[in-house]
Amino acid sequence: MIKLLRYLKGSAILYAILAPLFMLVEVSMDLMLPTMLSNIIDIGITNGDTTYVWMTGAKMIGFAVIGLIGGVGCSIFSTIAAVNLGQNLRDGLFATIQSLSFLELDHFKTSSLITRLTNDITQIQTMVMMGLRILVRAPLLCIGGILMAYRLSSDLSGIFVITIPVILIFVAIVMSRSFPLFKSMQEKIDKVNNVMRENLLGVRVIKAFTIEHKQKDRFNEANDDLMNQSIRAQKLMIILNPVVMLLVNFSIVAVLWYGGFLVQAGVLETGKIMAFINYLTQIMMSLMMVIMISMNFSRAKASADRINEVLMTESSIQDSKSPEVIDQYDIEFKDVSFKYHDHSEEVLTDLSFKIKQGDRVGIIGGTGAGKSSLVQLIPRLYDVSSGEVLIGGRNVKEVSLHELRDKIGVVLQESILFSGTIESNIKFGYHDATDEELDQAARDAQAMEFIQLKESGYQTEVEQRGKNLSGGQKQRVSIARTLIRKPKILILDDSSSALDMATERQLQEAIKEQMTGSTVIMIAQRISAVMDANQIIVLDQGHISGIGTHEELLKTNEIYRSIAISQLGEEAVHHG
Repeated sequence: MIKLLRYLKGSAILYAILAPLFMLVEVSMDLMLPTMLSNIIDIGITNGDTTYVWMTGAKMIGFAVIGLIGGVGCSIFSTIAAVNLGQNLRDGLFATIQSLSFLELDHFKTSSLITRLTNDITQIQTMVMMGLRILVRAPLLCIGGILMAYRLSSDLSGIFVITIPVILIFVAIVMSRSFPLFKSMQEKIDKVNNVMRENLLGVRVIKAFTIEHKQKDRFNEANDDLMNQSIRAQKLMIILNPVVMLLVNFSIVAVLWYGGFLVQAGVLETGKIMAFINYLTQIMMSLMMVIMISMNFSRAKASADRINEVLMTESSIQDSKSPEVIDQYDIEFKDVSFKYHDHSEEVLTDLSFKIKQGDRVGIIGGTGAGKSSLVQLIPRLYDVSSGEVLIGGRNVKEVSLHELRDKIGVVLQESILFSGTIESNIKFGYHDATDEELDQAARDAQAMEFIQLKESGYQTEVEQRGKNLSGGQKQRVSIARTLIRKPKILILDDSSSALDMATERQLQEAIKEQMTGSTVIMIAQRISAVMDANQIIVLDQGHISGIGTHEELLKTNEIYRSIAISQLGEEAVHHG
């Protein structure tokens, strides 16, 4: 929790200081009122001094108003400080998430990161807001109440020696047992979010297979787990209030019983007993506040640990301290092996090959051969496990990430679009693009035709994840988004799979014409997309099965030949 307070910045620090000061004013006024009430009874009423009663009563009203101002001021400043902390914490956490590599993002999972960015930060924000009020008010009221009560009667104050330690011990025991329960509860929220996210993203598949009832059962299971865990955690915390109230009532009975003897003995006045009971109530109420905040603290502590886990995570992909500049764009893999994490199997093993600058290279192979993993090593979306990836003779690890990725354009296998317009999606990585550049990229990606058919053209709204566009349209917008940047190295990761063969052919011709001098790497399932490439790499279960042109591989590589026969037919292959 304390580590997160560094996100309390700027004017929020001032508000965080003002809140306790205003609370100090409120507590001071509250502590004065019981003594003044005692004086009204013991001096004003006992002596029949009406003037004293009215004057003291007026002072009590004035003190109550001042206390109200202090309480309102504390509430306002603590809320502003807490909300600012929440905002800064969200900014910091989001920035950290953005800086993480694919490896760390795979570890945390999307649903968990969303929970940490929303629910967990809300818990911290609530805790800080309550803390600036209650964590100041409760100790001051408790200590001040004990001192004021002791001034009234040292004899009666002995009751505190028994009740307060009992309450504090009980609170400590409950908190120590509730913390792991609340931590588990946040993990259950992760699971609910994960199931919900999968259902929302896969709603079409679910309806197509008519398995809504199974998904409902799956969600109910996760939801029931969360409910049961919440009940277990809350049961433990709920018993605090009755126990404390029982002790408070016992204390009041003890004060009245023992105080009655003192009044009869003439040692204590009646008004002081009433004042003492008021102070006792204030002390016990402050302890009740501690219990209430301890309930939130247990949950906030679990949330803070989860947030810190992300904030303290460093990306496995770091910028070089003395980055080198690349001016050539040939690519070389030297004995490259790769696995996603230490405990997984190798996806790629001992790959070595060269790609000349300006070449068009195709990568082909069966499902799970490692094609996407291979190209993701070039812009350092993942880092190699061993070996080197060189661009222009320089290890990609020694090149600035910004410069490296600025020179590389990647069209990923999954076409992800963002809410906005078609224009904003195409200009996503190049906001300063001119209208001419926008049109050229759309034409090259074969997207201009369907864009012009839209009533609003480039200003057509794109729904979340491009739900209102077809698969082929999304792919073409994604390709245009990359082409508009004119990258030195263009990577197409099976990005034309939803296009018909004629459109794909036109796309290949446009890329060949417009990307002259740039290195183009194409992953494809269809041989027709790569057969004109300068070089084709055939992958098989993470190993290179063969490298060569279309004609060479037909003669020398059985895997490539079998794929060609299955797609082009025996006669076409023999003729080739």
